Amino acid sequence: MLDIKFLRENPDIVKENIKKKFQDHKLPLVDEVIALDEKNRGVKLNGDDLRSKRNSLSIQIGILMKQGKKEEAEQIKNEVSKINEQLVENEKLENEYSIAIKERMMKIPNIIDASVPIGKSDLENVEVEKFGEPIVPNYEIPYHTDIMERFCGIDLDAARRVAGNGFYYLIGDIARLHSAVISYARDFMINKGFTYCVPPFMIRSDVVTGVMSFEEMDAMMYKIEGEDLYLIGTSEHSMIGKFKEQILPKSELPYTMTSYSPCFRKEKGAHGIEERGVYRIHQFEKQEMIVVCEPEDSYDWYNKMWSYTVELFRSLDIPVRTLECCSGDLADLKAKSVDVEAWSPRQQKYFEVGSCSNLTDAQSRRLGIRVKGEKGNYFAHTLNNTVVAPPRMLIALLENNYNEDGSIKIPKALQSYMGNQEVLIPKK
Repeated sequence: MLDIKFLRENPDIVKENIKKKFQDHKLPLVDEVIALDEKNRGVKLNGDDLRSKRNSLSIQIGILMKQGKKEEAEQIKNEVSKINEQLVENEKLENEYSIAIKERMMKIPNIIDASVPIGKSDLENVEVEKFGEPIVPNYEIPYHTDIMERFCGIDLDAARRVAGNGFYYLIGDIARLHSAVISYARDFMINKGFTYCVPPFMIRSDVVTGVMSFEEMDAMMYKIEGEDLYLIGTSEHSMIGKFKEQILPKSELPYTMTSYSPCFRKEKGAHGIEERGVYRIHQFEKQEMIVVCEPEDSYDWYNKMWSYTVELFRSLDIPVRTLECCSGDLADLKAKSVDVEAWSPRQQKYFEVGSCSNLTDAQSRRLGIRVKGEKGNYFAHTLNNTVVAPPRMLIALLENNYNEDGSIKIPKALQSYMGNQEVLIPKK
């Protein structure tokens, strides 16, 4: 959410930002906020005048009562009663205007960084850099669920019977490989100096609206019926929520945390063969990282965070590339974002395995996360990044370590998490 003072003083900048995100339908919101804000400030000024007048009259009442002039005092008391009635109506207006302003401000996107490329969709994201040599072997690599089935490692049919489409059972060596990736990612981030955390897997609605836009909320979140609770779509939600309404000592910044959680998402794509299997699902597990820091440090942390994901994937012999997200592909709260994509030798192309975002102070304003500074309090900056998100990560791991005989080479970094096995042998 933007600073209303910034919007009031820079409406053209805010409108231009909306245009860059190709959300022209939101342009009227800027003028609506300005008009409502002017009315609200007028109402607040009127309230201040009424309270000042009431205080002055109350003093007069005290003086008259001491002088024994009860009739005159009663007349003034009637005036005070009328002022109190006016204040009640005035406060109702204040509340109505404040709600109307907030509703509109919550829909206006964050100001994107000047370096963000302008484009309408993810088709216009810009490749930044490749890491590792993408290799296509001279033998066929099966579809990822076919690989898993050869190890008796997945049961989609049983999952459909139990929970419906978009769920899965991982079994045996494949399930162990999945857990090994998560454990390795946890230790990798701890070794980078991040504090490990297992957060709540459900959050209240005021946290949901604090960390994401209404559009994302409707598309992603599962609500618990009859309760003010939602299943998290990523642990970033509850991790950033941890700092809600907190005034953070400047000396304790930055907070750098890595968290494990299951993730739950309503949307399941259905756009061809690559959407089958475990590529897009309703439930998965993820290791995440978040940073809460000083505003001037946020872009330094942004570059560190995505580089950690690249380093982790390369330590597992998986080639990756980074893509700068264009303006139209940025969620409303994001100022800048980069996707990390892993190489698929079967598809002979890259696919998304993680995303790093700097939200500047957008989440902090919504959640009231402030830093106690020497000259007053100010809003912190928040960032988040995917470390790994299996089972999608498993697709890249299996394909890039698949041998011609159907076995899977276990990268050295994972071997200690897999009972020191160096290779997985298919069962069928």
